[in-house]
Amino acid sequence: MTTEESAGPVLLLGPMLRYVSETEATVWVEADRDCEVEVLGRRARTFEVSGHHYGLVVIEDLAPGSEHEYQVALDGAVRWPLPGGGFPPSVLRTLGPGRPARIAFGSCRVAEIAPFNLDRKARQRRAAGTATAQDEGTDALEATAAALAAQPRDRWPDVLLMIGDQVYADEPGPATRQFIAQHRAGQPAGSRAPDGEVADFAEYCALYREAWSAPAVRWLFSVVPTAMIFDDHDVHDDWNTSAAWRRDVTALPWWHRRIESAFQSYWVYQHLGNLSPAELAADETWAGVSQPGDAAAVLADLAHRADRREPGVRWSVRRSFGRVRVILLDSRSRRVVDSWPRLMTDEGEWRWLAESVAGGWEHVVIATSVPPLLPRGIHALEAWTERLAAGAWGKRAARFGERLRRSVDLEHWPAFDASFSGLEQLVTGVATGRYSGDGPPPATVTLISGDIHHSFLAAVELPAGAAAGGAAAGGAAAGGTPASAVYEAVCSPFHQAMPPKMRYAQRLASSAVSGLAGTAVATLTGAHAPRIRWRVTAGPWFVNMIAQLEFDGRAARVRFDRAETTAAGGPRLETAAEARLS
Repeated sequence: MTTEESAGPVLLLGPMLRYVSETEATVWVEADRDCEVEVLGRRARTFEVSGHHYGLVVIEDLAPGSEHEYQVALDGAVRWPLPGGGFPPSVLRTLGPGRPARIAFGSCRVAEIAPFNLDRKARQRRAAGTATAQDEGTDALEATAAALAAQPRDRWPDVLLMIGDQVYADEPGPATRQFIAQHRAGQPAGSRAPDGEVADFAEYCALYREAWSAPAVRWLFSVVPTAMIFDDHDVHDDWNTSAAWRRDVTALPWWHRRIESAFQSYWVYQHLGNLSPAELAADETWAGVSQPGDAAAVLADLAHRADRREPGVRWSVRRSFGRVRVILLDSRSRRVVDSWPRLMTDEGEWRWLAESVAGGWEHVVIATSVPPLLPRGIHALEAWTERLAAGAWGKRAARFGERLRRSVDLEHWPAFDASFSGLEQLVTGVATGRYSGDGPPPATVTLISGDIHHSFLAAVELPAGAAAGGAAAGGAAAGGTPASAVYEAVCSPFHQAMPPKMRYAQRLASSAVSGLAGTAVATLTGAHAPRIRWRVTAGPWFVNMIAQLEFDGRAARVRFDRAETTAAGGPRLETAAEARLS
């Protein structure tokens, strides 16, 4: 490698440390032209999509539990680290046997918080040009980077799970809006996407670049492996909420290009890095993209098949960290909304989920971009609107139910009653040993999520006389082994805000009275009452946060960290709560 300046390739984005196991790793980059990417002596040629260039370097034959400081060279010239970055060297840390597993997670990160999400005083200060960092809240990813830079490496997370809304296609920040205005200059207005929303692959590239270009975030992604799954804003607000929503949006003249570009860019920027080297070797799309020439047509074909929910397209991810099983479930693109029962994910994806949780795991973590367990009043409201929109009380009530469902985003697991019931059974079965073979149940089963712009921890009580393993609530699985401790941990946002009025409504819906009244009404329409019970044990918090699970043998803990601003104006993390799970 050489460090001399030249007119050679430029590193536009990355490096992003993506898949890491005990002996393997992948590093992703975006460059401004075709070039050779080199990391730790391994080289890969960039591939091209619509004139944009990306590299994925596969690094194998590493030692378990080892650390490797690294640089990134393009055509032999070192382009990372950036001059004067101010952060420690980038390092690749492989997983080590016997080491505690640390899994950080969260969701929802917007470049610029919309005015309607700010409180009145913050809106006034923004309008006057006197807004401060506290008005929008400190970015949790930048605060995490600052915290890790000051910590020993053996305390760093093994992975950061980004559980949806990595970018906001319908709420881009100022840099992307400026790019959109320049990009569309001279285009006819009639058939293009609304101003202020992304429309095509080039605009998505600008969106990702704005989201991931901050020096602190680039350094964080260069040292902590990431696994990602999308949610609605990565594509469009309320994506796949209902059959009526799909009919309306697919009739728009600009939607075809939008959904094609959304899947193309998602594959490049998010999904590709989720794949292990073995999965890459078996992946037909990767084989097609790796061929010489522009791969836009290969990814366009994948996008069309994904939007039609054809077999063979899977975005869900499963990873193992020792005896900890982690699943990121696609609860957006595989929804079944055009037949009854409505499903959060189709039958093929559900079978894959059941296969993924099976085995002698000490802990099972299921990540889904939308939370299954909400305050009981909201749960009941969502279950009620599903039945209402399906015609339980007639056509006029069905139209009202659909309008209500869309206007206040009632499209989480309770609004897919059949899938919520299936998840109850799955979690109960895992917790009571049905999926453990001859071994004991996991010590913990944890549902993790984001999306709802506040964070909390909830303890879950299994049904009395649970059929999966013969366990009573809080009792024992088959053979007298204690059932798993079950929790839901929701962490959202990294950088976003809930409108003040919505905070009040959320607290009202969390009351016992709202839960009882809502459940009674929902039951009248045919919705089933949940068999599991849950209660919030920490939170809720309405601030930017990141959370971390730590597993050491059969012991488990969770920590929620609040992103704050120091007196000097820098980002920092402050612990909001810690809890022992087992």
